[in-house]
Amino acid sequence: MAGQRMSVTRRTVLRGAVAAGALAGAVAAGAAKPSRASADPGRKVAVLGGGVAGMTAAHELAERGYDVTIYERRALGGKARSIAVPGTGAGGRPDLWGEHGFRFFPGFYHHIPDTMRRIPFAGNANGVWDNLVAAPEARFSRTSGDDLIIPMGKAGRIWATPDDFRETVSSAISTSTKMGEVDALYFANRLLVFNTSCDARRDDQWDKVSWRDYVGAGHRSNEFRMLLSRTLTTLLVAAKDNLASTKTIGNMGEQFLGNPMETGNDGPLDRLLNGATTDAWLQPWADLLHGMGVQVVNAEVRGLELSGKRITGAQIVDGSGASRTVDADYFVCAVPVEVARTLWTPEILSLRPELAGMSQLTVDWMTGIQFYLKSQTDIARGHTAYVDSPWSLTSIAQNQFWNRTPFSGMGDGTVQDCLSVDISDWNTPGMLYGKPAKECTHDEISREVWAQLKAHLDTRKNLLRDDDLHSWFLDTGVTWDAQQGRNTNVDPLLINTAGSWALRPDTHGQDLENLFLAADYVRTNVDLATMEGASEAARTAVNKLLDVDGSNAARCKLFTLYRAEVLEPFRQLDIARYASGQSNMFDAPA
Repeated sequence: MAGQRMSVTRRTVLRGAVAAGALAGAVAAGAAKPSRASADPGRKVAVLGGGVAGMTAAHELAERGYDVTIYERRALGGKARSIAVPGTGAGGRPDLWGEHGFRFFPGFYHHIPDTMRRIPFAGNANGVWDNLVAAPEARFSRTSGDDLIIPMGKAGRIWATPDDFRETVSSAISTSTKMGEVDALYFANRLLVFNTSCDARRDDQWDKVSWRDYVGAGHRSNEFRMLLSRTLTTLLVAAKDNLASTKTIGNMGEQFLGNPMETGNDGPLDRLLNGATTDAWLQPWADLLHGMGVQVVNAEVRGLELSGKRITGAQIVDGSGASRTVDADYFVCAVPVEVARTLWTPEILSLRPELAGMSQLTVDWMTGIQFYLKSQTDIARGHTAYVDSPWSLTSIAQNQFWNRTPFSGMGDGTVQDCLSVDISDWNTPGMLYGKPAKECTHDEISREVWAQLKAHLDTRKNLLRDDDLHSWFLDTGVTWDAQQGRNTNVDPLLINTAGSWALRPDTHGQDLENLFLAADYVRTNVDLATMEGASEAARTAVNKLLDVDGSNAARCKLFTLYRAEVLEPFRQLDIARYASGQSNMFDAPA
């Protein structure tokens, strides 16, 4: 099937049933009208890119009275958007929804939930935020050996000392995974070393070490290597454990494993939307932005014009193919890294030479395929990781969570569920055709993924049946080139490889006065290529813009990740140890 690319015209912004009620529900949801007292009404901001980062920047700026226009080449929401599968609706039902990949809103996210609460949604007291629902468990499926079903929620207790930390974490790991106590205790100590490391050590020493090397996976059991090294990295982002930065994966481990009582979290550890992303979040957001005066232009950014220390214009090609230059007082660059680095001319790099490091940042593929089923499946009440799958698959059965828009009300009426699968490894040969996903036709990809899923799930119970498969949909960003015998992908994902922190820029440099970077490649606290990272980067960019503009408007809220208070004294001690070239005090030889 081929997905339909949504344009970003006024018609798209007001598309669908959600559009009809979103603005009407604003008063009921307690949304305040934007005030233009915070900025000169003539201050124009061009937001380049309409993904989550661009929409966040536009939202925050419009609330503060700026005249904002978003320039987006394809569709608002970017990789986060849902994609209508054309021609699938019948009998008055809408088309089935496809996705770039399933959505995941961990409880330690704060920037995205804060925005969601400010997006009105009819009938919801807390706006779009009320459309988040908890996933109570996760499944780790194996082709050999028993699958693991792990409850997702508060568990264990808060520790009082480093020894207590090691014992508590290792006990939780060995109990939930049936891993040997020696391996579990070793991993708990590695997590303790990271959690007690100062920022300088994290940013420098640990960022330069791969996660596999940091946890010593090569010297541990196969269970350790598969669960705590390989699967942990692919669950978070499409990175191989031998390449992923320890700073990035360690930060996430600190949130998932180092906070058993979910202290400071916005909500449950694992959350999803109760409907398609566009219906439950992005369309109401687009409606809100339109009501605030934000303009949206369907256009691709091709270049930036520079005079002195200021960007004077952005060269765009609009939906009709016409080229023109748009001007603004400020430019917020919210396009992804692979696009942004093509905009840096020698003149721009002379003003911000650190941007040259972006050319060394790594992108890879993490793309979704949806399998539409004729009956509901009972795999897990949450995410499933297929531990032994060559393509590092993860999935979610969506209908159990989509109480607003069940699949029975879409398509031809026979679809009862959707198994949404993320393919995180496109470079390893598969089990069916012996080729990596990049070299498989779309039909081969669907057959290969289905075979890998069945190899994990059907060893003891027939959880997937061939005659239950209605159809499938592969993200439209992946295009097959028959002549080259491989796929291309217009939506790759930034991978935080070892050593990449030094290559990532800050949101603003004073020598380039009116250009602000707002995308997930910017240095952020969350330090992960995610919607949360994009939102944090956009808020930081807006705050810098307000500083430069001399605005007295309130600054955007910024949140930090959780760190156990009981370990803070050891992080403080580590500052001096790192400065003097000493190792972390808990970093003893294995």
